[in-house]
Amino acid sequence: MHPVRSNRVYLALIHHPVYNKTGDVIASAVSNLDLHDISRAAKTYGVEAFYVVTPLSDQQELVRRIISHWTDGAGGKYNPDRKAALELVSIVASLDAVVDDIAGNGQDKPVTVITDARPHRRNISYGKLSEMLSSDRPFLLLFGTAWGLTQEFIEAADYVLAPIMGPTDYNHLSVRSATAIVLDRLFGTDKI
Repeated sequence: MHPVRSNRVYLALIHHPVYNKTGDVIASAVSNLDLHDISRAAKTYGVEAFYVVTPLSDQQELVRRIISHWTDGAGGKYNPDRKAALELVSIVASLDAVVDDIAGNGQDKPVTVITDARPHRRNISYGKLSEMLSSDRPFLLLFGTAWGLTQEFIEAADYVLAPIMGPTDYNHLSVRSATAIVLDRLFGTDKI
């Protein structure tokens, strides 16, 4: 069994500003599957907190209801492991709220790292980011929904992580799959 460690790493799933398939900037809907699967991956790899970022009040309320069922309701009694993972989830309206929450816990402002399916001129490798994570600074990994984060949002980040690429030209992973791969590349113990 491996010791549990605090990575000083946080995740944020961004639902706005993202693109739809025609390139319009939208606020995407929250997915129940993303909440469950990303929180479970976050718990597995020692992430401090998982923020769901949406400005839409109806989506915030939906997330609260889902989380409450699994943390305070019957779901938590039925499945304590799921409860432990979903307790990592916080619902906020903006990236600024995430940064303020992390910094408000007596820490420095987090280093922001965007994940994107497309190559970017500022890409850093997983090895480089892994080295950087050993510092005392908190790191915030940002994942986009729908058809990806807007260019302006990407440009505002401190770093852009290299995309996950397979052996084919197809590159459209679900955000929950991408999150699990990123976390395993950064924190997994079974290195090839």
